[in-house]
Amino acid sequence: MTSQFRRVALIGKYHAAVAGAAAGSTRAALEDIAHFLGSQGCDVVLERDTAANAGMAGYTTLDVPAIGDRCDLILVVGGDGTMLGIGRQLARHGVPLIGINQGRLGFITDIPLDQYRATLEPMLRGEYEEDHRSLMHARVMRDGQCVFDALAMNDVVVNRGATSGMVELRVEVDGHFVANQRADGLIVASPTGSTAYALSAGGPLLHPSTPGWVLVPIAPHTLSNRPVVLPDASEITIEVVSGRDASANFDMQSLASLLHGDRISVRRSQHRVRFLHPRGWTYFDTLRKKLHWYE
Repeated sequence: MTSQFRRVALIGKYHAAVAGAAAGSTRAALEDIAHFLGSQGCDVVLERDTAANAGMAGYTTLDVPAIGDRCDLILVVGGDGTMLGIGRQLARHGVPLIGINQGRLGFITDIPLDQYRATLEPMLRGEYEEDHRSLMHARVMRDGQCVFDALAMNDVVVNRGATSGMVELRVEVDGHFVANQRADGLIVASPTGSTAYALSAGGPLLHPSTPGWVLVPIAPHTLSNRPVVLPDASEITIEVVSGRDASANFDMQSLASLLHGDRISVRRSQHRVRFLHPRGWTYFDTLRKKLHWYE
């Protein structure tokens, strides 16, 4: 059999054990997947840090930007956090990603490790569903200058300090004043992120094809302050009015410390992440399984 994808990159979560792997380790899982890809006619490439930390030799290794330039498909073996980090880096390259889940939830790394062979074989032949996810482009502006710039796939979160009281935040949408909100913080989430922190804070679920963001207050002082769904063509601006030790988090993987007067702007990125899923996959299958709606 010849794969539709000639050069396939393998990126692994190499610092944690993989439940159910033949040798009880991530290295064993990565080696097994690499051998399988080779048997399907793929030229296998390992991400450089994955190869080094897993102690795997004998494969071509590339850094993440080079993978984006030279590979046709990327397999990410890990949890959703692994996929978030890789997805942000590779979105600008337009290379499709498939997630093999070795984490706990697996909303976007949705192929179980123990089922990867049966699932991947038809996908490599071109039998798959394609799923595009929007990214947010966020900037922290201070005195008219950009002091922090980041992409986020899940959410942008403005939080109070760990030991301080509420923060007061001025919210604008497309330059129009919305409200001054006193709360523990505020979440701007994408449809992908609507099943993450925003869901825990009481926000709605957004289907991935919905062109929108959800604005979710965290423990608001005013109980009538409710989540709002906004079009993703809008620019959301959050200004820190008061409160100590406030910070901004981008997918909970990067952090910016904030001062009074700082303005965090969030707009739709020009890039999107391309996910591939097994033929017949739907978003509702994921919700039903991960949120235990069948129980």
